[in-house]
Amino acid sequence: MIDIVIADDEALVGSSLATLLSLEEDFRVRGVCSSGEELLEVWTPGFVAVLDYHMRGMDGLATAQELLKSDPAARILMVTSHARPQRLKRALELGILGYLPKTASAQDFADAVRTVHGGRRFIDADLAAHTIGLPDSPLTPREVEVLELAGAGLSVQQIARKVYLAPGTTRNYLSSAIGKVGAANKVEAYLRAREAGWI
Repeated sequence: MIDIVIADDEALVGSSLATLLSLEEDFRVRGVCSSGEELLEVWTPGFVAVLDYHMRGMDGLATAQELLKSDPAARILMVTSHARPQRLKRALELGILGYLPKTASAQDFADAVRTVHGGRRFIDADLAAHTIGLPDSPLTPREVEVLELAGAGLSVQQIARKVYLAPGTTRNYLSSAIGKVGAANKVEAYLRAREAGWI
């Protein structure tokens, strides 16, 4: 029996995924958490963690990072509504075994859970093919982080608070990112970086 715990801050998505996975005879969903923090509290070694990439508070990547610190053998399947190559690269660098868009079929989800539980990689084929042909990003992880928040419409002060930096340091990261992508401002830089698959 494969024990699964799910973290998704959208209750309907989390419960729907739990229902879908529960239809498999060899799966047992042990919990649906509304945040990464909650998942870390209930984590039990041997489970498969199904994490939404984008969650309020601690996102999927940060949750996976903390999970792998406490349990290096943790089996993690990342799911996302926005399957972008750079995000896949970041997940793989971290040691996450599975990565799927939320548009994947029920069979793909089941196959992914079984594969990850067995300690092997399961990556969406279309996303993997696109990622292989993607040029390396010139942006640092911190520049990506501040650009993503800028793209969400946050001010420099709001971004600084979210990433625990001084506003001046945040401006420096934004300025560096703007220069690297050849944009005129932070919004254009976000759009260019997203179009290139770097965000």
